[in-house]
Amino acid sequence: MFRNYKFRYINIRLIVYCILITVIGVLVIGSAGGEDYKNKQIIGMIVGVIIMTVVALIDYSLVIRFSWVYYIIAGILLLSVFTPYGYNAGTGATRWLRIGGFTFQPSEFAKLLLILFFAFYFMKHEEDINKPKTLLKTAILAAIPLVLIIREPDLSTTIVTFLTIAMMFFAAGLTYRIVVVVLGVTVPAIVIFLILELQGKSLLKGYQDRRILAWLHPEEHPGDAYQQQNSIMAIGSGQMLGKGLYNTSAYSVKNGNFIPEPHTDFIFAVAGEELGFIGAVAIIILLFLIAFEILRMTKKAKDQAGKIICVGVASLIAIQSFVNISVVTGLLPNTGLPLPFVSYGLTSLITLYIGIGLVLNVGIQPKKTYIDEMKPLKF
Repeated sequence: MFRNYKFRYINIRLIVYCILITVIGVLVIGSAGGEDYKNKQIIGMIVGVIIMTVVALIDYSLVIRFSWVYYIIAGILLLSVFTPYGYNAGTGATRWLRIGGFTFQPSEFAKLLLILFFAFYFMKHEEDINKPKTLLKTAILAAIPLVLIIREPDLSTTIVTFLTIAMMFFAAGLTYRIVVVVLGVTVPAIVIFLILELQGKSLLKGYQDRRILAWLHPEEHPGDAYQQQNSIMAIGSGQMLGKGLYNTSAYSVKNGNFIPEPHTDFIFAVAGEELGFIGAVAIIILLFLIAFEILRMTKKAKDQAGKIICVGVASLIAIQSFVNISVVTGLLPNTGLPLPFVSYGLTSLITLYIGIGLVLNVGIQPKKTYIDEMKPLKF
């Protein structure tokens, strides 16, 4: 199985970036949530790196052959939250499964399964990717898991998953004309939606509507805007160098418990307060470098599926990072979405490392033209 592997092309930089940002996350989690969360995240990192190594040695061409199995498993996982095992963590949404003392979020793992499914699907339809029949079939296949996610309800994960699939679709050869048409419909729809929100005619219900109104008018909804406004305050108070990890300052927003559950979705606020502008920028740069390194590997991919896997994993990390940081800094409404590699959450962390393992496997099976380009010149 290893005879086609070129281990000298393994992307060491990508591995280093992933481990480095995870270590930063572990340190910030320890400061925000305590030693228990820190120790669990360390275990998650170790397990993640081990699984990443194993996955990197498994030929992705064999893995994606079971694409329909992954699609069905993703559907079952997303449906499972509507069973008696579904768990509501007090957010107004049932996004978790709790079996015994074990809790995990099915949508995190489902995102990776959908990347594998659509990588194989788009490869098979490479020649007719822009035909109406393929477009309709793709829309239906994407809509089923998206509807299940939004029913939890989890609008933020729905948006991230949709955009990830859309980026994979575009990388597979979707024509620019279709992209322009979709944007021509989507952008005005978003504008109309925001206008309706401002007029009090919301299309959403419950906590989602309250969060959007709190984002648009924080002074009128102090209760719902509380977490996001304090997050912005925490980042600003960190100034250039921050207040330091594990500090006991009475002026700390984190120490005053003004940010609920700071070790999860709002971990970037703690990083901004305790590591300062430099630490926050370092996290952003590392996330950018991870996505950039993955996208660079699309040039090496031996086939369309390998290329699309890289695009899918890079898009997932980049889009989710953008949404999370935008929420924490007040650029987007409050959503429950973890910051990749940094937020506490073993399901998210291990899933990301599995994705990195797949990307590494793509990299060590480069196409022949790439290998030829790397050969030394002979005189």
